[in-house]
Amino acid sequence: MPRLNKYIATNFGVSRREADNLISAGKVLVNNKTAVIGMQISDDDSVVVDGKKVSQDKLIYLALNKPVDYVCSRKRQGDTPTIYELLPEKYQTLKSVGRLDRNSSGLILLTNDGDFAFRMTHPSFIKTKIYEVTIDRPLEPLHQQMIADFGIQLPDGRSQLGLERMNDERTAWRITMSEGRNRQIRRTFEAVGYKVVSLHRTNFGPYGLDGLRSGDFIEVPKVN
Repeated sequence: MPRLNKYIATNFGVSRREADNLISAGKVLVNNKTAVIGMQISDDDSVVVDGKKVSQDKLIYLALNKPVDYVCSRKRQGDTPTIYELLPEKYQTLKSVGRLDRNSSGLILLTNDGDFAFRMTHPSFIKTKIYEVTIDRPLEPLHQQMIADFGIQLPDGRSQLGLERMNDERTAWRITMSEGRNRQIRRTFEAVGYKVVSLHRTNFGPYGLDGLRSGDFIEVPKVN
């Protein structure tokens, strides 16, 4: 029998911590009785969260190659389309696992498994991300050393990125990182005088694009 918090996380699109908070707040009913932390349930039990019945839907994990000029929110930002306009109706309720900004492209994961999304994005579960980045001018060796070896101090903390040169001009770099702060790569280069011209994510934890074309998507298995 699954624990109640895991059942809610998996089928209600929240993390286990958020599920525990809902239980503690008295917002979860099991068979019309207020649930308590640590409960286990069976497939026959009725679970209601904040007035909504929780059903055990098929878990879906989707990989999308996001094009530039799409946002990861559900609503358009002005005339800018969202990634959900690339997906058929049956995937419209999935939530993105993290985000890429409008000017970035590459791998986005979407799912209805809240526990999976939490484990892919929370800092306590280290997930390596790989990006291919082009900057506006050659990266000076000193600045390469600063970014890769010492880190750059940003307002929200130190940013240290793994750098692998991709061309002789020193303008294209493969970046490896395990954090995911807002616009972290762009801000890191800006701090030492460079502008990121293009940013493309190729890998997120155990998942990769694997030849997926821009704008295309595919269902993928859950990988821990």
